[in-house]
Amino acid sequence: MAMPLMQVRNLEIRAGGRLVQRDLNFDVQPGEVLAIVGASGCGKSTLLRHLVGLERPAAGQVQFAGQDVHHGPAQALTALHRRFGVMFQAGALWSSMSLGDNLMLPMRMFTTLDAAECARRARFKLALVGLDGGFDLMPAQLSGGMRKRAALARALALEPDLLLLDEPGSGLDPLNAARLDELVLHLRNHLGSTVVMVSHDVASVAAVADRALFLDPDALTMTALGPPDQLLHAGPEPVRRFLRRGAAA
Repeated sequence: MAMPLMQVRNLEIRAGGRLVQRDLNFDVQPGEVLAIVGASGCGKSTLLRHLVGLERPAAGQVQFAGQDVHHGPAQALTALHRRFGVMFQAGALWSSMSLGDNLMLPMRMFTTLDAAECARRARFKLALVGLDGGFDLMPAQLSGGMRKRAALARALALEPDLLLLDEPGSGLDPLNAARLDELVLHLRNHLGSTVVMVSHDVASVAAVADRALFLDPDALTMTALGPPDQLLHAGPEPVRRFLRRGAAA
């Protein structure tokens, strides 16, 4: 088996002194889609922010490619964090910039690519998510589904080793949510992307995830990790109940 891309060991998460999750131990394998699931308020998005280094754990460690995500020389940490592509729940596009400029901004800041190459790559990423011809559009001109895809294109701008998606399907109608699922599968199957995805949408998790990590809001720790269909039929009872309830919704 290949070496894990990311390793999480004995991670403890607190917010305002309150324990959110403890004793988190799991790996992210190259080329997989790992879904983080659980009831609202269990700490899914908070865990995602810890994985990318935006928040520091109360205890434990997150390693990416053998390097600690939270500790080390500032220059090394900055270079490490650039290997992540993050799609935030609200999209977080710059409203005053066109889609092209949104995608080219990180390229201009963190690479030595010339203007023509930045534009070429931005157009390619937009085409990849089904937004060919959207280079000059402003975020306000986009539908909800288009904004999600534009945010995903920007997360891909620096060709990251690890893509992290925070509730990618939230706020979308079933058709657009399914299209986004297809896009995630395309990234994994055809580009070999490694994806960590926070989601409350059980149907989406079943459609795209190789494995699901269940965070329990009562035990305040992970209580299951495995393929979604396996957890649905043979996981702990609270996990099966959560997955059945979501599948029936």
